Amino acid sequence: MADPVIIGDCTLYLGDCREVLPTLGKVDAVVTDPPYGIGESSKRAATRGRSSALVKRAYQRDYGGNDKWDHEPPSSDTIKFMREMSAWQVFFGGNFFDLPPSSCWLVWDKLNSGDFADCELAWTNLPKAVRRIQYRWNGMIREERDIPREHLTQKPIGVMTWAIGHIPPSSLTILDPFMGSGTTGVACVKLGRKFIGIEIEERYFDIACKRIEAAEAQPDLFIEAAPKQEQLALFEVAA
Repeated sequence: MADPVIIGDCTLYLGDCREVLPTLGKVDAVVTDPPYGIGESSKRAATRGRSSALVKRAYQRDYGGNDKWDHEPPSSDTIKFMREMSAWQVFFGGNFFDLPPSSCWLVWDKLNSGDFADCELAWTNLPKAVRRIQYRWNGMIREERDIPREHLTQKPIGVMTWAIGHIPPSSLTILDPFMGSGTTGVACVKLGRKFIGIEIEERYFDIACKRIEAAEAQPDLFIEAAPKQEQLALFEVAA
């Protein structure tokens, strides 16, 4: 395993999360969008007709058809390990995994049209009610059109910032073991939280490093950083 890349308060590992996770110890929270098998071998796209064909052609063009990352979702042991090493968890695509009942699912309403899913679900262990965000992600008609889509399943920064915002502010270190193009890390930079990211594909790791470095260089002045330690007790008592 190579030494991590340090960018501000972000620590980024190029490697297999199954090898990196045991070296990290405890973290405050895991926020991640793990692969859950939407590659061609899953045959889930077979019913999507023309839209599916367009997606597949773009996939071959941009990613060379190399979808190994998407054919091997994390095992139940890996999911269990991620849960045991963190106090809080947010797993996008959690409906595809064997996870306990939750009072709080995070629902991303894409304001979609066509035959793709209207929403994406994130399982959490947060002690609150279901929450929803409406954030348009409908082909070319979408938020953040000025941000390049570097990964086939790249999440909007706004959605990941919203998701992380549901985690108690005392949880300062966020881990994403399936970092992809680094959106979770960018959101953490904007929120003033520390970030640990792991990515197995070198192509995406390099993209993540560049995006997070750019976010560090241009902090979002409209989003407050995480509160300082002396403020946390007051916040938690008020909550």
